[in-house]
Amino acid sequence: MSARSKNKELFYIPGGKREEGKSDEQALVREIKEKILVDLVTNSIRYAETFRAQPDGKNSETIVKLTCYFTDFQGKLLPDAEIEEIDFIGYQNKSLCSLGSIKVMD
Repeated sequence: MSARSKNKELFYIPGGKREEGKSDEQALVREIKEKILVDLVTNSIRYAETFRAQPDGKNSETIVKLTCYFTDFQGKLLPDAEIEEIDFIGYQNKSLCSLGSIKVMD
């Protein structure tokens, strides 16, 4: 599942930054609800892997860390206010995605 923000060209894996004092899982639940309006089934959250990649449009010294999880959800996938579009982007169309998303796909 990938999302594209308004006024952006590339798709990315939905998520966001963890607030101080919060767990990865708490941040994941909040960010997914904010971006694609579904509720995660918290007891199904499973760590997948952590990836590092250069952010799009940033200098080469900057690295973002993507900590990825598998999980089940309830509800219908819908873009929220800051999201223009959501889609399932396959590997054959990875050029539509951010560098971090491509790293995860690889």
